[in-house]
Amino acid sequence: MEKKDGNISAMCKPAVGEAGKTGDWRDMKPVIDHAKCIASVKRRSACFLCWLYCPEGVVRTGIPVSIDMEYCKGCGICAEECPAKAISMVNEGEC
Repeated sequence: MEKKDGNISAMCKPAVGEAGKTGDWRDMKPVIDHAKCIASVKRRSACFLCWLYCPEGVVRTGIPVSIDMEYCKGCGICAEECPAKAISMVNEGEC
């Protein structure tokens, strides 16, 4: 019989794109510099704070880290939380 932890009250996993696909309204989009990204530099699972804080759940953990631009809302939280400053927000028309 599996023992359950009585201290855990609730756990959830956000669904990708729960709020819907990005419309034409997104002004900014994140761009990852993999030369600065901790996971890419160390070539192993490390950091992933962008994934942890993304409210849309569109950051894919892996080597390299990627962002599903079909659902990204351009909020910039990933860029703000990145300790290596590997993510920058650019105008949608650039890049």
